[in-house]
Amino acid sequence: GDMKIKLYSKTPKHRLNFAKLALSGYYDGMLFHRVINNFMIQGGDPFSKDTALVSQYGTGGPGYTVPAEFVPEYKHKKGALAAARRGDAANPQKESSGSQFYLVQSEASCAQLDGAYTVFGETVEGIDVIDKIAAVETNARDLPLSPVRIIKISLDESSKPQIAETEPAE
Repeated sequence: GDMKIKLYSKTPKHRLNFAKLALSGYYDGMLFHRVINNFMIQGGDPFSKDTALVSQYGTGGPGYTVPAEFVPEYKHKKGALAAARRGDAANPQKESSGSQFYLVQSEASCAQLDGAYTVFGETVEGIDVIDKIAAVETNARDLPLSPVRIIKISLDESSKPQIAETEPAE
């Protein structure tokens, strides 16, 4: 199904990074590699494009992290888009993965993540798709038994900067 996500302006590093990766086609063909019903669905691992790397799903990225951008008003509500990250012991600064993200299915189950993971957007259309993905059968590692693939992430034409038409200088 299709989803429409709004990226927040108060998390500019995450917004710019996600948009850059999406526009470059980075996410195209990746799997939702971690799906937990009544919690969240997670994607953005480049290893998930290769079934031979299934044992490494959840560990891949672009080779960099993004500094945390915690904004108190951005909560883990249903449909929220947030950045995945390594745990506190290995990552005391709570830096986000350079590419892995998750979409909140259950606000109640994810509320404890507020202020610990950067929320940088929200689903504005297609929230039912999150429920459909969350309902798929998974294995013991929360990997869907039937692949759930991101076909393409694109930027809404109406959100692109408009260039004013001007007369040529003489």
